[in-house]
Amino acid sequence: MQPLLSVVIPVFNEAPVLEACYQRLVAATGSLSMRLEFVFVDDGSSDGSVQLLTDLRSRDARIALVELSRNFGKEVALTAGLDHAAGDAVIIIDADLQDPPELIPDFVAAWQEGYDVVYGQRASRAGESWLKLKTASWFYRVMNALSDVPIPNDTGDFRLLSRRAVGALGELREKHRYMKGLYAWIGFPQKALRYHREPRAAGETKWNYWRLWNFALEGITSFSTAPLRFATYLGAVTSLAAFLYAIFFLFRTLILGNPVPGYPSLIVIMLFLGGVQLLCLGIIGEYLGRTYGESKSRSLYFTKGYHPAALDPADVHGAVSDATDKT
Repeated sequence: MQPLLSVVIPVFNEAPVLEACYQRLVAATGSLSMRLEFVFVDDGSSDGSVQLLTDLRSRDARIALVELSRNFGKEVALTAGLDHAAGDAVIIIDADLQDPPELIPDFVAAWQEGYDVVYGQRASRAGESWLKLKTASWFYRVMNALSDVPIPNDTGDFRLLSRRAVGALGELREKHRYMKGLYAWIGFPQKALRYHREPRAAGETKWNYWRLWNFALEGITSFSTAPLRFATYLGAVTSLAAFLYAIFFLFRTLILGNPVPGYPSLIVIMLFLGGVQLLCLGIIGEYLGRTYGESKSRSLYFTKGYHPAALDPADVHGAVSDATDKT
């Protein structure tokens, strides 16, 4: 029997591009000697995406539809898609067509060579501002400098995962998820395929600068304790500076007498020390908040509907067959 390839597509208000996405996926995978499953994960869309996906599913029995109970965010939607994917290999791709589906055969060829993770590495990113390109570049460099696990530069979620890689990710149920870091953390043989990223085919990006900033904090705090170490060093350096400043004033008083204390310098020192304390408390708070979130042991997501593709019963592997939640 031919191997099964699952394609996981997270969807959040992508109605304008869904038909084009489906058509290009079908065309790109048509030459593969594999059975196919397209797993669309609706992450609480409100623009009619679910109805469009339902219509697509009525035309193509290879389409599976996972409906989450609300918007949980892309990282959780990806996890839900991987939980429900039944393939021997699983492709992850966004619905906006910035990542070209035509590369899927190349991903499959690398998988057949023995790689468990084949990830797309962006050689260029068309349609994005200079500021976004620069901040993205800086983030990957900073992330690698801080992270305990090397994370490939200029990569996204566009990749292929083998069945054992999907199984390994399925065992990582942390609530604050940075998927790019998790892909690297599981190990296994990995290979990069460079490509040129295209502009969005339609619609608008959901990632404004505020969301990107929060996403960057999520990645750094998920895979590095360097900010906590920085707070420790900053506190030590500040304490040393304060001690040396006190010694300086002591000797100046002994030699020159007791001068009238300077109001501006006092205010500056107080504000500086207060700012350092608040910065360190903020860093500790970020980690404490994540620990609090993990301690509640809530399910990652809930589904309000799961409509599987028409697959052979033998193709279940570790996929969720009929679940309302997944811890």
